[in-house]
Amino acid sequence: MNGWRLLRAEWTKARTVASTGWLVAGTVLTTVALGGAVAGATHCPSGGCGGDPVRTSLTGVQLGQIAVVVLAVLLVGTEYGTGTIQVTLAAAPRRGAVLAAKAAVLGALVAAAGAVAVVASLLLGRVLLPGSTLPGGATLLRAAGGSVLYLVLVGLLALGIAVAVRHSAAAIGVVLGVLYLLPVVAGAVGDPHWQRHLVQVAPMSAGLAVQVTVGAADLPIGPWSGLAVLAGWAAAALLAGALLFRLRDA
Repeated sequence: MNGWRLLRAEWTKARTVASTGWLVAGTVLTTVALGGAVAGATHCPSGGCGGDPVRTSLTGVQLGQIAVVVLAVLLVGTEYGTGTIQVTLAAAPRRGAVLAAKAAVLGALVAAAGAVAVVASLLLGRVLLPGSTLPGGATLLRAAGGSVLYLVLVGLLALGIAVAVRHSAAAIGVVLGVLYLLPVVAGAVGDPHWQRHLVQVAPMSAGLAVQVTVGAADLPIGPWSGLAVLAGWAAAALLAGALLFRLRDA
């Protein structure tokens, strides 16, 4: 099966699963809802809200990523759970190509949902944070585009772990643990030096640095460097998943 037909096959499988549409919609709704709730709860004196209105508006990405993780895991876990992965590999024996097609379909779905969620969150933030001025140009584009890319990378991280684990519930638990527990551990560390290093290597705290538009120079890690850390986690997960996918029986 050539690359184009393989992409079409993976896209057909993804769109015909009922959970896909719900999870894509859930990514948008949860992201916008939490961002709006945080922005609405932010106290804004007459002179403006201060702080970082972009980061505040995009807070919902931290919740929306859960739907992305579940979507990514189910793209693999559903096939293993039903046994249809054997049919997939019989039709397309090149396992690397199968994984690449799944990653491409997932990336497109998450990028589309993420773009809608980020734009809607920023527009809602402008309404709910009166007096605040959003930065323009490259800074706003970096925060917005970087947030979409963050969600895509989280999805690829989850996809790689799902292929390696081959069990939906376990894979979701591992990914959410990696994302949410490492920042908690960093916060519990008393040594500022080690706390800073943990923040620099944790995929969520490092990756979300891309949203910062005020005081970026004071962060433990720069915006693009933080996103590169998350990209490294995603690449490692996909590499491990691809290796195990190739070595193990379906």
